Amino acid sequence: MNTEKHQLISDQVAESIRVKEAILNDPALIAKIRQAADLCTHAYRAGKKTMFAGNGGSAADAQHLAGEFVSKFYFDRPGLPSIALTTDTSILTAIGNDYGFDRLFARQVQAQGVDGDIFIGISTSGNSRNIVEALEECRKKGIFTIALTGAKPCKMDDFDLVIKVPSESTPRIQEAQTMIGHIICCLVEREIFGTK
Repeated sequence: MNTEKHQLISDQVAESIRVKEAILNDPALIAKIRQAADLCTHAYRAGKKTMFAGNGGSAADAQHLAGEFVSKFYFDRPGLPSIALTTDTSILTAIGNDYGFDRLFARQVQAQGVDGDIFIGISTSGNSRNIVEALEECRKKGIFTIALTGAKPCKMDDFDLVIKVPSESTPRIQEAQTMIGHIICCLVEREIFGTK
């Protein structure tokens, strides 16, 4: 194999490991992940739902994690109500056309969210305007918010629970956000249904 390419691959893997080790060695960050899972568990036990939103790769993560709740994670069990606000093209294009891209998720939260739900906004920068506006709408409706962001200070820092991946690299942040989402799904599933 070309030495330069081999080194690039090794460097990328090593950087991803470093970010995950930083999470592993941060008790406060681990406590926030546990708190996020506890909040989702409480919402589900109260008959509420989770809502996810993000842009680009974060939109894919929103759909992925909502799917883990609705279908299953580690084992077969009843589905848990979860919506990715990124999936309905008619809703997305209607809101985008009528209200603008910045209102894409806030309008859906206003229409579908209820007090006691959980909204999980995913943004590597933490400054996505349409996520911030959705967080603001959640605040008005009594919907608890969980923000998944990167290390830099951002507009999403002012909301309920902010889980900041200790990196400023978009791919590393996204990888860690997927891992954090998986951990939350695992904890919620085990807490509600036990282990199979």
